[in-house]
Amino acid sequence: MNERTSKKMPKGPGGPGGKMGAGEKAKDAKGTLAKLFKMYLKQYKWKLIIVFIFAVASTIFTIVGPKILGKATTEIYNGIVKKISGIGGIDFNYILHIILILVGLYVISALCSLVQGLIMTDISQKLTYKMRDDLSKKIHKLPMNFFDKKNKGEVLSILTNDIDTFGQSFNQSITEIITAICTIIGILVMMFSINVTMTFISLLILPISAFLLKKIVGKSQKYFKAQQDILGNVNGQVEEVYGGQLIVKAFNKEDDVLEEFKKNNEKLFSAGWKSQFMGGFMHPVMNFISNLGYVAVAIVGGYFTIQGKIQVGDIQSFIQYNKQFTQPIGQVAQVMTQIQTMIAAVERVLDFLEEKEEKDSEKNPVDVKTLKGNIEFNHVKFGYNPDKIVIKDFNAKVKDGQKIAIVGPTGAGKTTLVKLLMRFYDLNSGNITIDGYDIKDFKKGDLRQHFGMVLQDTWLFGGTIKDNIKYSRPDATDDEVIEAAKAANIHHFIKTLPGGYDNLLNEETNNISAGQKQLLTIARVILADPEILILDEATSSIDTRTEIQIQAAMDNLMKGRTSFIIAHRLSTIKNADMILVINDGDIVEQGKHEELLAKGGFYATLYNSQFDEEEE
Repeated sequence: MNERTSKKMPKGPGGPGGKMGAGEKAKDAKGTLAKLFKMYLKQYKWKLIIVFIFAVASTIFTIVGPKILGKATTEIYNGIVKKISGIGGIDFNYILHIILILVGLYVISALCSLVQGLIMTDISQKLTYKMRDDLSKKIHKLPMNFFDKKNKGEVLSILTNDIDTFGQSFNQSITEIITAICTIIGILVMMFSINVTMTFISLLILPISAFLLKKIVGKSQKYFKAQQDILGNVNGQVEEVYGGQLIVKAFNKEDDVLEEFKKNNEKLFSAGWKSQFMGGFMHPVMNFISNLGYVAVAIVGGYFTIQGKIQVGDIQSFIQYNKQFTQPIGQVAQVMTQIQTMIAAVERVLDFLEEKEEKDSEKNPVDVKTLKGNIEFNHVKFGYNPDKIVIKDFNAKVKDGQKIAIVGPTGAGKTTLVKLLMRFYDLNSGNITIDGYDIKDFKKGDLRQHFGMVLQDTWLFGGTIKDNIKYSRPDATDDEVIEAAKAANIHHFIKTLPGGYDNLLNEETNNISAGQKQLLTIARVILADPEILILDEATSSIDTRTEIQIQAAMDNLMKGRTSFIIAHRLSTIKNADMILVINDGDIVEQGKHEELLAKGGFYATLYNSQFDEEEE
């Protein structure tokens, strides 16, 4: 049973919370899209084809509307002219017929849009569900050295922000890009069908708009970037101050914190004002250019109408198409940025899923049911990195039921040793055997079931105290939970709580003390009833009185079990069957407490220096 560290949300890529910058690019967009299709989208290909068909249909039915409406405008204009001339009037039946056609087209377009929207939502939600499920399964298959290399915030960002980014972007961007491209093509076709010259005049506006847009974006981009950077600093400061409120107050740093926040807030205001000004400046400029285009089209259209080349309604239709034409172009640019961010998010997710998993190499694993706990370390050599060896040449024999204490200075390799025993890492050379079997001959999961581990850093989850103790054995009865709590000397405390064993721990589990947390984790191990115990600084968070209370219970628990105690307080391991003194990855001394003290060597120096500190 493994203990994990307590919860604190780290910062992910792009600052606090793991937000990604706009327009973030993937390293291999084509490769990522190919993997995405093969792993996830392939099973939805027919649904995606249906989405494409309905998106195209919705766009076509919308595009033909203005041209049909132009016919109504032409009929009204001709009818008014006839009425003035006294030779006729407006054909309202014809106009009613056109209106009914338009209503029908727009209803069909809305229905097509609704259907493709529902299908895309269904696909995107199922994809994000499957990705989250795959990531959740993957994270439990990864070796410990993966978590040594990866930043916690980065992993959390992949599990949360990247999945959300993909789900939202995929749902919106696919239909938007199809609609935008179809709209551009459709409008161009309709504009050319009305008048070629007027279409070319409209198209001349595009390069002018693009040039001005590029200039404005180039100027504003640095301000937007500065705004995001400063916002990250502000968020980071707020997060740190909120989490460290006790320290801030203890050192009377409120004024300093406020002053620093004020400076960052002023920088954020300045960058935000400039970025918003430049962003707001873009729309009036683009509207001005577009209006010039409308004026040019109206003048040329009027001229062609007088010559009889086009109808009055065609001018109205053309201006409407011209007004719509620039919208999908801007939409495509925006969607492409969104797609880049989406692909970058997917790339990180897929890279995570392709990480090398922790696998069992043995074909015929040893049966672990009869394990007793005779352990032998033979010339063990290990380093987290090949160029930095932590344990150089470790040799030791541990008999079934012995209580082994491992002591030494910080960084000597004490905790690393027990991690190797549980096969969190594989050795560089040498081997470790249990009852004569190399630990590589066991399935990792089966092997770890026989270990109970209590770490210095406690981990409890938001839930009842009973559920936290039962984490090691979900099928345990209430009586067994109570007995485990009594053995850990935490039962009396639990009974004083309002809900007893059903009392809820909050999300941060800070409504109980550090010592009480440690006692609960010890009760959890006691309930698991393992053959081999590992206590890694298990009493470091407990006060002296509590330590005395649990020491007798721990001694009883360790009877008949092989136990490894990594101790900082050397006074707690006086009754160990054997003490292994480690320094620089090697055993420098071994023996019982009295023997080692009598030698006056490294252990005696450690013990006496600690005793002197306690005396002071």
